[in-house]
Amino acid sequence: MKLPKFPCLLLLLSTQSSKSFVPPPRIQSQTQLSPSLKCPCRGWSNGHRVFKTSPASGRPLQALPSALAGLKTLHTNPSYVLSAVLWLSAFGVSLERRTTVGKALSAPLATMALALTTANIGLLPFHSPIYNVINRFLVPLAVPLLLFDSDLKRVINDTGTLLAAFFVGAVATIVGTIVAFPIIPLKSLGPDMGWRVACALAARHIGGAINFVAVAETLKVHGTAVSAAIAADNVVVALYFAFLFSISKAGEPDEPKDKGYTAQGDNATISELAIEENRASTISLPSLMISISVASTLVSSGSLLTKSLLPAGTSSLPLISTLTVVAATMFPTFFSRISETGTALGVAFIQMFFAASGAAGSIKLVLQQAPSLFAFSALQIGVHFATLLGIGKLIFRLPNRELYLASNANVGGPTTAAAMAQAKEWKRLVLPALLIGILGYATATAIALALGPILLRLPSLAR
Repeated sequence: MKLPKFPCLLLLLSTQSSKSFVPPPRIQSQTQLSPSLKCPCRGWSNGHRVFKTSPASGRPLQALPSALAGLKTLHTNPSYVLSAVLWLSAFGVSLERRTTVGKALSAPLATMALALTTANIGLLPFHSPIYNVINRFLVPLAVPLLLFDSDLKRVINDTGTLLAAFFVGAVATIVGTIVAFPIIPLKSLGPDMGWRVACALAARHIGGAINFVAVAETLKVHGTAVSAAIAADNVVVALYFAFLFSISKAGEPDEPKDKGYTAQGDNATISELAIEENRASTISLPSLMISISVASTLVSSGSLLTKSLLPAGTSSLPLISTLTVVAATMFPTFFSRISETGTALGVAFIQMFFAASGAAGSIKLVLQQAPSLFAFSALQIGVHFATLLGIGKLIFRLPNRELYLASNANVGGPTTAAAMAQAKEWKRLVLPALLIGILGYATATAIALALGPILLRLPSLAR
C-alpha cells in the first residue's frame, strides 16, 4: 500500500501501531483529521482543512484562499480602512491638481471612482465603522470649515448686480428640479430615494459639493446612489461648462482686457483655492488648532439647538450652516484669518466622505442607476439655463456675462465661477464671482431641504 506523503498521517499511523491497523482514507481534494490531533503541516487547522488542488499536480493551491482570508482580517482593522480612505482622498486631490484627466474629473469624482473600484475588487470593505465615523463626525466639521469666509455683508457690498443674477439662477435651479422630477422620478434608485437625490442635486446646483454632502447626509442617501449621482452629474456639468465658455465673449466693451492681471488661474480647482501657491500660506499649527476648535464649537452649538428647537431626528447640518454664516458675518476679521486653514481642512474631510461613499457603492448598481441620473441632471440644468435667461434677460435686463457667471457659480461653485471670470478677462467680476459662490454654500442646503416636501407632492409623469 502506498502511504500519503504527509508527515501528519505518518504520525497518525504511529499512534495506532499497538491497535489493529486501519488503512487511512485516500487523500483527494478533501482531507479530515481527528479534532484531537494538531498538525503543524501547512494548511491544517482545527483538525480539518479543505484543499483546492491543481489539476496538473494535485498539490494544494492555498495562496488565493490565504490572501482572501488576510483581506477579510484587514477589512475589520480600523487602522487599515482609515489609511486606505486617507490615501484615496489624497490621491484624488493630487490627480486634480497635477493631471489634465484629474482636472476634468474633479477631486471628488476621482476619489469616488478609485474607492468604488477598490471596494468592488475586495481591497476595501463595503461597510466599516470608519465610514460611520466620517459621516457622523467629519462631515459636520467640514460644513463650518468651508463657510468661514461667508461674510454676508461683504457679499452684498461687493457683488453688485451679480448678486441679483445669482438669486435668479437659484430660482432657476428650483424650477429645473420641479420640472425634471415628475418626468424623471429616479425610480431606479429604490423606493423613496429619488426625491432625496433630486434635493441633493438641487443643493449642488445652487451651492456646491459641500451642500450636496450636507443634504445627502441629512436625507440619508445611501452610498451607491451618492456615487452614481456624482458620476452622472459631473459629466453633465463638464458639458455645461464647455457650453457656457463657448457662448461667452472674452472681454467686454466697458471692461478692456488686462494682460497684466494675475488672479486665480484659468483652471483653478477647489483644492487649489485651499492653498494658493503664488503667495505665502497662512496655515500654521495655531490656525489649525483654532479652526478645528471653532468648527467643533459651532457643530456642538448647532446640535444642541437642533435637539432643543426641532423635532427628534432632524439633522443639525442646516442649523450648523446658519450659525457659521451668522458668526462669519458678525466677526469677519477673525474668520478671515482662519478661512484658508478652514478651507484646507474642509476639503480634506469632504474628500474622505467621497472616499467612504465610493467604497460603500456597488459598480453594478452605479451603472444601472447612472443613465436615469444623467438624464435628470441634464434636464434639470437645461431648464435652469432657459429659466435663467428668461427671467434675468427679459425681466431684469441683466447682462449676459453676469447671467453666465451666476449660472457657473450656481452649478459649479465659487472656484469655477472665479476661474471663468478670469479666463474671459472679466476683471472686475472675479472677486464678486467668488463671493456669490460662497453665498451659494451658505444658502443652498436650507433651500434644497425645503424643496423636499414640494417634490413629494408632485405627480409622476413617468410610467
